[in-house]
Amino acid sequence: MRLVLFEPDIPQNAGTLMRLAAGLGLPLDLIEPCGFVLDDRRLRRAGMDYLDHLDWVRHSSWDSYAAGPRAGRLVLLTTRGATPYTEFAFAPDDRILVGRESAGVPEAVHEAADARLVIPLRPPARSLNVAISAAMVLGEALRQTAALGSDHASSL
Repeated sequence: MRLVLFEPDIPQNAGTLMRLAAGLGLPLDLIEPCGFVLDDRRLRRAGMDYLDHLDWVRHSSWDSYAAGPRAGRLVLLTTRGATPYTEFAFAPDDRILVGRESAGVPEAVHEAADARLVIPLRPPARSLNVAISAAMVLGEALRQTAALGSDHASSL
C-alpha cells in the first residue's frame, strides 16, 4: 500500500501526512507542484524527524506520475465519491490518493482513479482535513489487509 499526495497546498498537512506514512511504514508519492517549497520549515516541524525515515518519491507532475510503472489500484478519497470507505474492500497494493486541500484533484485524475471513496459526514459538514481523512482511510485499509500486526509498536 502507498499514500499518494496530489499537489499539496499546505506544508503542515504535507508534513503530517509524511509523518503518518513513515509511522505506518508506508511509502509515499508526492506529485508536484506543491503550494510551498519542499524544504519549508513548517513541513519539517510537522513531519519532525520522521521524514528522515520516509520512503518517498517526488514526481514533477501528474503526467510523470501517471506515465510511470504502478502496481495496484488508484483509490481516490473525494467528496464526490460514491462508495463509503467503510464499504470498500482494500487490497495490499492499493495506492491511496488525496488531493489538494483547496481544490481536490482535476477531472483527469478523477477519471484515472480505479475507485472513488467518500467519508460519510453529517450535514452540514462537507469535508475533513486531508490528513485526518487519510489517517481514517489508511487505518481501515491496513486493518482490512492485516498490515497492522503485532510487530508495530504503538504510541501516541
